[in-house]
Amino acid sequence: MQAHYLRAFLYLLAIAGMAIPWYFNLVYFQAGGSVAPDVYWRDAGANALTTGITVDVYLAAVAFSAWLASDRRLGVWRWAYVAACFGIGLA
Repeated sequence: MQAHYLRAFLYLLAIAGMAIPWYFNLVYFQAGGSVAPDVYWRDAGANALTTGITVDVYLAAVAFSAWLASDRRLGVWRWAYVAACFGIGLA
């Protein structure tokens, strides 16, 4: 695959990775959901499937953030990427 096709594909995945989860986040908030820790974790652990997905994504985000934090080539921007990983989403 040529580099420009790969880059376009990765940008498309990044946009989808932000738009699709945030659609469901907005649906959750419109239905009365909350980011208050007791409500959020109760809902994220509503059943075995959602618990597994939630734990998987958070472990992946922590691993990715640890890798970013250790990459000195990124300079101070690495902390912005770590914040974006948890604030916007891993995808």
